[in-house]
Amino acid sequence: MAKEDKAILACEICLSRNYSTHKSKNGNKRLELKKFCPHCGKVTLHKETK
Repeated sequence: MAKEDKAILACEICLSRNYSTHKSKNGNKRLELKKFCPHCGKVTLHKETK
């Protein structure tokens, strides 16, 4: 996975960086997904970080 193709997702509640995934080439907006956070113990919104 190349560095520019990788998106790191951070939890909105506790700000822990839990997931990394591929991001699409044709989107300029930051990726937002609902994922399970093991630190919070529930499903929360995760946003792409720099």
